[in-house]
Amino acid sequence: MALAALSLLALLLAIAWLTLPASATSTSLVGVNYGRLGDDLPPPEAVPRLLTSIGIGRVRIYDADPAILHAFANTGIELVVGLPDRCLPSMAADPDEALAWARDNIHAFLPATKIAAVTVGNEVLTNAKDTGFALARCLVPAMEALHSALATLGLDRDVAVTTAHSLAVLATPSYPPSAAVFRRELLPYICPLIAFHARTGSPFFANAYPYFAYEQDPSAIALQYALLDPSAASITDPGSGLRYANLLHAQVDAVYHAIAAAGGDAGKRVEVRVSETGWPSAGDPDEIGATPENAARYNSNLIKLVCEKKGTPLVPGTPLRAFIFALFNENQKEGPTSERNYGLFKADGTSAYHLDITVPPEDDTTSGGGSGSGGGDGGESTSEPDGASSSGYFGISSAAQQWRTKALVAAAAAAVVVAAFISHLPPFGGFDS
Repeated sequence: MALAALSLLALLLAIAWLTLPASATSTSLVGVNYGRLGDDLPPPEAVPRLLTSIGIGRVRIYDADPAILHAFANTGIELVVGLPDRCLPSMAADPDEALAWARDNIHAFLPATKIAAVTVGNEVLTNAKDTGFALARCLVPAMEALHSALATLGLDRDVAVTTAHSLAVLATPSYPPSAAVFRRELLPYICPLIAFHARTGSPFFANAYPYFAYEQDPSAIALQYALLDPSAASITDPGSGLRYANLLHAQVDAVYHAIAAAGGDAGKRVEVRVSETGWPSAGDPDEIGATPENAARYNSNLIKLVCEKKGTPLVPGTPLRAFIFALFNENQKEGPTSERNYGLFKADGTSAYHLDITVPPEDDTTSGGGSGSGGGDGGESTSEPDGASSSGYFGISSAAQQWRTKALVAAAAAAVVVAAFISHLPPFGGFDS
């Protein structure tokens, strides 16, 4: 009977190993946006394993859905959660509203769920429906109220408060970067925002898409330059003399230049991070460049670029951080076909295209919710994702293979246990009473 007990224990351990989540690499500078505008997406509890299977340990969501926050508990995956635009007016007007939201949506889920930052609204300053800037006027007051609420809860140094911007906040395109400034009508909202970031140490989030620039003017922008290909010809900024090997670096530095122009000395203390970037794998006939091949090239090059831990030409000492848009194709997104085809994965969890990503087995990014160079990147993990090679390269299309491999190993272990158990059974009818 002792052998039977040991055999059963071994079988249970094999099954448990199969069901345990893979190790997350939240210290990677690469994250992904997890949008949910689809009626055919996997359940939230299935998403953390999918993410850890490809070694991505940072995720941005656009709300604070309790089901999502519970699903990411005890996974090691770091979250940036969103406060929807509709909540800004009430939060800006009532500090108690901000405190209640922070208590219910942040404090209640810590520390099991790693929440590193909150984005207050998304692209608020360029919201086409906010024609009178009523929502824009609420932005910084809402951010201040939320930051104060987090301070009351003792979380202001652990959870950063920020907001994400479209590049439409700029008055000029991203070339040359040195000439970039914010749109004049947005300065009354941008200047106090920069001061807030400088004071709290939170990053300035920018949604930067080289695809949009290329699609709008493919004759003026080389595809290789937009796809971040290392072989692309560099372009020199005549104002700064800096050379740009890819369009994303130029877009990020354009934001840095605009912040410096609007924020003065305070702007020098603000770090820019890419809250969204990606390339669609399909589009309408007039959406030039929206193909699986280009999407694979862009996101592969992006991850390799980010994982070099280097900065942009203007800020070489600050490693570039970026969130890929998006995790899944979302079939309920409005707009052109490309809007529904930014996902790394299809809704059924299979890869939208083959993608080689680089996730270093060790990465020493530091935390910072409200101090130092910014927030939103706490935690340390040096675990290598299952299936990664010693080089750090890992293919998304191999994620499904990991599942099959684990299942086969667990099944083999179970078969060995069962065989051992049967071999020690007494002859038929031979159990002693």
